[in-house]
Amino acid sequence: MKNWKPIFIENSKIPVWLSYLAPINIGAITLFFLVFSRGEISEETKRHETIHFQQMLETFLIGFIILYYWDYLKGYIKYKNGRVAYFSIRAEQEAYHRASLKFYTEERKRWRWIWDYKV
Repeated sequence: MKNWKPIFIENSKIPVWLSYLAPINIGAITLFFLVFSRGEISEETKRHETIHFQQMLETFLIGFIILYYWDYLKGYIKYKNGRVAYFSIRAEQEAYHRASLKFYTEERKRWRWIWDYKV
C-alpha cells in the first residue's frame, strides 16, 4: 500500500470545471485513485497528488474528506479568505511542502501529516 500510485489522466477538463467552485485555480486534482490534470503532469505535481492519494488510503477516503473540509472551514473562519484557508489545510501543507523532495512518497511516514501540520 505504501508504494501504490494513482492513475494519472492528463489534458482533462475536470480541473477546469472544478475551478469554478474552488477558491483556487485547480491544475490537478486527486479523486481517490484517479488524478486529473489540465495539461501534462510534472514530476513534482505527480508527487503532490500521490501524497494526497496516500492520505486518502490512510484515512479510508471518508476520513480524508472530513479532515479536509474541517480544516478548510476552520481556516476560513480564522482567516476569512478562501485561498488562505485552502493553503492552511493539513493535507495541502504536507503535499506542498514535500512534493519537491524526489523520494518523499517512498519514505513518508504514515499519518504524520495529521499531527505535524496545524490549521
